[in-house]
Amino acid sequence: MRARMAEFAFANNRLLDKSPARCDCAATMDRRADLSARKIIIDTDPGQDDAVAILLALASPTEIDVLGITTVAGNVPLQRTQTNARIVCEVAGRPEVKVHAGRAAPLERDLVTAEHVHGRTGLDGPELWEPTMPLQAQDGVEFIIDTLRREPPGTVTLCPLGPLSNIGAAFRRAPDIIDRVQEIVLMGGAYFEVGNITPAAEFNIYVDPEAAAEVLASGVRITMMPLDVTHKALTTPARVAAFRALGTRVGLFTAEMLEFFERFDVEKYGSEGGPLHDPCVIAYLIRPELFCGRHINVEIETSSPLTLGMTVADWWGVTDRSPNALFMGDVDASGFFDLLTERLGRL
Repeated sequence: MRARMAEFAFANNRLLDKSPARCDCAATMDRRADLSARKIIIDTDPGQDDAVAILLALASPTEIDVLGITTVAGNVPLQRTQTNARIVCEVAGRPEVKVHAGRAAPLERDLVTAEHVHGRTGLDGPELWEPTMPLQAQDGVEFIIDTLRREPPGTVTLCPLGPLSNIGAAFRRAPDIIDRVQEIVLMGGAYFEVGNITPAAEFNIYVDPEAAAEVLASGVRITMMPLDVTHKALTTPARVAAFRALGTRVGLFTAEMLEFFERFDVEKYGSEGGPLHDPCVIAYLIRPELFCGRHINVEIETSSPLTLGMTVADWWGVTDRSPNALFMGDVDASGFFDLLTERLGRL
């Protein structure tokens, strides 16, 4: 009985301090040399945190070449995500960025959205407008396929910030592109933090678990930013005030978004601020040393009603399944927000 109580106390403390054990920082640092200048496609469902990720990418042209943005249904339906992506590009002063609308639904399921978190528009907080920059005529899935076929193999990184429906559809439609992908760096999943949309599942994976399962089984090099990392990147009042203090359109827009966005998680978790999920993907491409993780096996539950969408992450290496993802477990939150504030100040 005493042994069981000690085991419970250890597990409870692990959940409270939210510090995954034995992160392998060397696994992250090994990648620094080939992450200095990336051609990327941002696949997104904006979402306030998606918007900040897009702004960070557009503010970092030395490290990141945004070939285009594809939108997917997720936080809000597709009509809003494609509108929101164009609004963000206009805020950044980058109306030339190509925005393509992708899938309006998951591969095999009905759509689940998250207006309860992001508000009716997905970008609630600032005053919004109808963007004037055009939506590209080409479908987002076709844009992903054509871009990967056009660019030299191993030179394009996919950055999914929402459900993996577009990526899964592209891989199904054109399996020849899979070996041409340099890497997939995505926001999704959880291990120590378990679920945020169900007790077992993180939202992006839950919305389209079949797509997530296929992507993780594809053999592409994958880096995952799970809730275990993003829940440590909190938009504290001081950090939001720093965005506002930039005194720019981007700074004000970001502060107003985050002041709305944080309310849900502050109430839910009792935390000092809301987690800034999606910018972790872009920050990793710019400064991978801010993050620490482990190469592990990650599988997706696609059949159980109780744990649908769960990322079954073999953090402790208790199976003989081969590692298929660099699963992040920690972040230098101060360095992360310093980077965000400095880069958004450039726009």
